[in-house]
Amino acid sequence: MNSIYQPAIHFQDVHLTIDGQTILNGITGSIPDGKITTFVGPSGAGKTTLLKMCNRLISPTSGEIQIYNKNAQDYNPVDLRREVGIALQSAPMIKGTVYDNLNLPRTLQNQQLSREDAISILQDVGLDETFLKKDALDLSGGQKQRVSIARTLVNRNKILLLDEITSALDRISVREVEELIQKINKKYHVTIIWITHNLEQAIHLGDYVWVLMDGQLIEAGESSILKSPKNERVKQFIEGVDA
Repeated sequence: MNSIYQPAIHFQDVHLTIDGQTILNGITGSIPDGKITTFVGPSGAGKTTLLKMCNRLISPTSGEIQIYNKNAQDYNPVDLRREVGIALQSAPMIKGTVYDNLNLPRTLQNQQLSREDAISILQDVGLDETFLKKDALDLSGGQKQRVSIARTLVNRNKILLLDEITSALDRISVREVEELIQKINKKYHVTIIWITHNLEQAIHLGDYVWVLMDGQLIEAGESSILKSPKNERVKQFIEGVDA
């Protein structure tokens, strides 16, 4: 699906077995650099597990994951996570101000985020400088998600992993976050992998899509394949029938 694009991430025959249970079974494929690729599929398909392998929160039992043509296992985990950021559905905030949350990645590096850089990053996610002093725990769900994304931008990640980041938001906040991700993708050429259960979101937001089921990559291609999938199980999934 991406032969004309440089791969940001390549999975080669990736397997994961935990306590005798197969979680991922022979995943092979590439994520195009600078594009938005969505992961869709039923619950338990292995989407989040595969996502977390991209920054070594989970390691495969066998197979190889390459990040820009370098084996992920050869990266120092801290260095890898500076390149590969992650934002979760819950948008967890530490106790303190929005600035404290934005400064967290720098604190872990024994550094300090300047006020000017913090303001610039907030502006990138559509928030103004007045948010710097606000209590992060008092923010709305949509605002927390923006701060969570802003926090990943502190390291200027080349790859951004998103796990159901809009599933708990109202319709207006969903659209605002979608527009934000598209802006980040285009402005900074960030490669994005987005797990979503919203097929319409996958179609209109993603350049490419991976459909995972039972730990396998069942179908992959441009997002338009969700409108007319070739695989019968994918057809049944899209129609809301258990495959």
